[in-house]
Amino acid sequence: MKLIKLKGTKTEEDIRRELVGSHESLFNDEIRSGLLSVIKRFFPQMKTAYILFWTPEQGEDIFSLLINNDTIAKVEIDRYDHDIEPIIESKQLDNVYLKGLSKYSQIRLAIALELANRDLQDEEKKLKEFPN
Repeated sequence: MKLIKLKGTKTEEDIRRELVGSHESLFNDEIRSGLLSVIKRFFPQMKTAYILFWTPEQGEDIFSLLINNDTIAKVEIDRYDHDIEPIIESKQLDNVYLKGLSKYSQIRLAIALELANRDLQDEEKKLKEFPN
């Protein structure tokens, strides 16, 4: 897969900081617990996730997420009625997906992938150190 090369720019630093913050919010804040539970239900193999984009619509929130390091998920959650089943679409992360992305989106994805790969490596190290 051909990703954009990161150059260490201020824009990239800002994106990295935003992605790390949204990642921490996703896994630690009560406000994102609904999204996290949806992700865990539909992607039980999820070890890490990063919110690439969030679009607040009138009655729902639409999230685009990187799940682990190989899946892009679009999750639409009703903001007011939690009994309404979320709408989930997922795609494998591949060159076909990358082809239609803007440069900014490619940079966000490259940074999210870097962070996700680091998370997955850390998880693997922990499993080796402390096997069940």
